[in-house]
Amino acid sequence: MKVNPYVSFSGNCAEALAFYEKAFNITAEIIRYKDAPPDNGYEVAAGNENLVMHAQFSLGNDALMFCDTPPEYPVAIGDNVAISVGFDDIDTAKKVFAELAEGGEVGMELQETFWSKCFGSLTDKFGINWQITIDCRD
Repeated sequence: MKVNPYVSFSGNCAEALAFYEKAFNITAEIIRYKDAPPDNGYEVAAGNENLVMHAQFSLGNDALMFCDTPPEYPVAIGDNVAISVGFDDIDTAKKVFAELAEGGEVGMELQETFWSKCFGSLTDKFGINWQITIDCRD
């Protein structure tokens, strides 16, 4: 199991990443919305193509992850950090997701995505944002 902080921005993620790259003398891996493969039923809205869909960099043995949310899903300081937990198996991910969702609010049901066999997000009953994922695609 891996645990990583995931920070969301409202359109200024690239600016923040440049700042962090300089501060830590690192280079972030960046995927923009325009880089994602086509997905049935989802189109990137005009103007969102260059927003950061996902970025990460390592600090020692840990990774920090970042993204821009589309303008229709603005984030506020304080609500823009999630705890991302990566599992090796789907059954464990499903169990943890169901437990955390009890009394909370599901943002995205667990489902297959182009980056994971299983990914979902939710806010638990205590207001903590979680992302549950399977670490790799086989």
